[in-house]
Amino acid sequence: MTGLRDFDDLFAIAAERKGGLKAFEATLPQIKTSDELAATPDDRWLSMMAKCVFQAGFSWKVVDQKWPGFEEAFSGFDPGRWSFMSDDDLDTLLKDTRVVRHAKKLSSVGENAVFVTDLAREHGSAAKFFAEWPVTDYVGLLQTLKKRGSRLGGNTGQYFLRFMGKDSFLTGRDVVTALVREGVVDKQPTSQRDMTKVQEAFNAWSAQSGRSMAAISRTLACTIE
Repeated sequence: MTGLRDFDDLFAIAAERKGGLKAFEATLPQIKTSDELAATPDDRWLSMMAKCVFQAGFSWKVVDQKWPGFEEAFSGFDPGRWSFMSDDDLDTLLKDTRVVRHAKKLSSVGENAVFVTDLAREHGSAAKFFAEWPVTDYVGLLQTLKKRGSRLGGNTGQYFLRFMGKDSFLTGRDVVTALVREGVVDKQPTSQRDMTKVQEAFNAWSAQSGRSMAAISRTLACTIE
């Protein structure tokens, strides 16, 4: 991708704003290796899908505080069990004070359990699917989450992948502001065309610097006042 500012220049700006190179390096997100991702049990992928769905548009602090109760109510989020979620299960959950009693979000757990078990059938495990998906087509993975998952579009899918340790970028306010400044897009990237432009820019910066998508994302955000 031509016309992009050199990533070293962006990194220097961010480091200067955040206390120097060493201090800034310490703040960069940690990502997991493909082997670590593939070894993560599928119930943990379903659990994080559910957590990110419940955090969307709601207090993250409240969801964090209640999450042990969610784990108990969903008996550890076994995908095989919850892929057969019934109306009786939903009725029981809607009376359970351990969870946030939001019917559509509770139902999404069952729908995402089907998604996870489908991935396991197709790829050996959902974890293997996520681990092997190339980061150079991260936008394609987000599209898959939106199409095949339940309530996993937009920022929810991005946070899900980041929290699981998959190398990823976030299109939050400061990152988008930086991307607009750098001429990658001219507004919040919501269309597939604009997201493809963002992917191309991240791929170029990664090839140039050897940095992860997560580190590039953090760097861009930290160049904004």
